[in-house]
Amino acid sequence: MEKKNIILIAVVIIAIVAVAAAIFSTNFTGGSGKSIIGESTQFKNSFMEGSFSGDVKLANNSSKYMQSYEDKKHNITYNISTVDNSTALMDIYYLQGVMNPEHRSYNGNDWNIYFSQAIEGNNSNNTLSIVICQCQKDKQGYLVYMIVGSKTDVNTSSLNVYGDVYKGYVEPLLKSLTLKESKNVPTINEEFGLSSSEFAQQMELVKQYKAGNTSALNQQS
Repeated sequence: MEKKNIILIAVVIIAIVAVAAAIFSTNFTGGSGKSIIGESTQFKNSFMEGSFSGDVKLANNSSKYMQSYEDKKHNITYNISTVDNSTALMDIYYLQGVMNPEHRSYNGNDWNIYFSQAIEGNNSNNTLSIVICQCQKDKQGYLVYMIVGSKTDVNTSSLNVYGDVYKGYVEPLLKSLTLKESKNVPTINEEFGLSSSEFAQQMELVKQYKAGNTSALNQQS
């Protein structure tokens, strides 16, 4: 298998974030994790349930294991999904500079929380603020993507666990979540159209790259 597969994986990841964003006064939370921005929205599916801050509507539920929600007032999109190995997915994100997560535990769930930004389309003035929350259990992993559009009234200047995006929206959501074990969870290799052995080969290259062997991605196997 040629090196192009690892590049393909990275490109697919960027596309997922871009598509998710296309579908879709500072506020804080109290100590309980409940939103005090005026309202919250409950949601429930086969692998996760909880509540969003604000008025949030289901935007896409075409897949049993991935759903999208919109907060049109604040120009926020949430993508929530489950897969067998979310840790491997985050290792791939590492190739795109998504690294150095914060760590928080809520309700017995250990979350890795990544903060990033991306350009929307070809307009450098339209910056998306992105938070990725990942939790891996014994048999499956859980992912929450929060994408804040450039035309938002939410203060995105401090994109960290102390900023308004996290305190007002991400933290209350994580504190509310109940994670459910599901049957027939999608496997990460199938999501990328690879066999388990092909995916294992690619992940070995990622492992080498993270260990400092930056030429690993130029190898052929």
